[in-house]
Amino acid sequence: MNTDYAAAARVIAQADALVVTAGAGMGVDSGLPDFRGDQGFWQAYPMYEPLGLSFVDAANPRHFERDPLFGWGFYGHRTSLYRETRPHAGFSLLLDWIARYELASFVVTSNVDGQFQAAGFEVNNLLEVHGSIHHLQCLSPCSHDIWSNQAEFKIDHASMRAARIPACPSCGGVARPNILMFGDFSWLPERTAAQEERFARFLQKFRGEKLVVIEMGAGSAIPTIRHLSENLGSQPGVDVIRINPREPQIGGGHFSFNVGALEGLERLATYL
Repeated sequence: MNTDYAAAARVIAQADALVVTAGAGMGVDSGLPDFRGDQGFWQAYPMYEPLGLSFVDAANPRHFERDPLFGWGFYGHRTSLYRETRPHAGFSLLLDWIARYELASFVVTSNVDGQFQAAGFEVNNLLEVHGSIHHLQCLSPCSHDIWSNQAEFKIDHASMRAARIPACPSCGGVARPNILMFGDFSWLPERTAAQEERFARFLQKFRGEKLVVIEMGAGSAIPTIRHLSENLGSQPGVDVIRINPREPQIGGGHFSFNVGALEGLERLATYL
């Protein structure tokens, strides 16, 4: 486990390609809430504590089936929050390195917030493994259509209920976010599957080349992003830079920095 920022910066400068992997911790420096544990979730959404609802409970498709106004209370609030949130300066640092060192790049994130698109990353070089809150689908679903979320939301914070429900344009039924939720059997994966295919082609193109993975804010509770970074890091010619204030551990001689995403990127920037 390497904790040398200067060495990590040299690896970035000498790379042929960059994969940015990001979990929920990436958005904390932009002011987005940290849902880590029930207390973290209730601090962000105190109205759910008296109801005894955890993040797993709130992020469940059953609410759209039983009480869609309540389901959209949570996801409508998050939609508005993400639209209003400005990506932190770390996103611009990554874009600067990509341009300056002429790096081919791809982003893989478990976040559904659209922060990378808002920051100016190439939308065709981005994989959102859990979908996106900025896209909708039919709850049923009546078709495989996925469309842009243009709905506006007014939320009663006392009851966490939305004033209206987005409708499916095909059948008129309830629309839901195109997000893979907990206990979800109706999520349409086609949009994410197309992103996965583009990422696979990217990896094939740079197989055997100098590839750097910069991972930020990816925890072990839902380890999708961590596992991806480590699987890539097990291949020849791939270096992983893990930035995580709580769980920075990584083996195999890769880089580990126990700071937040923005601080870690800013420290790397002093050597680039």
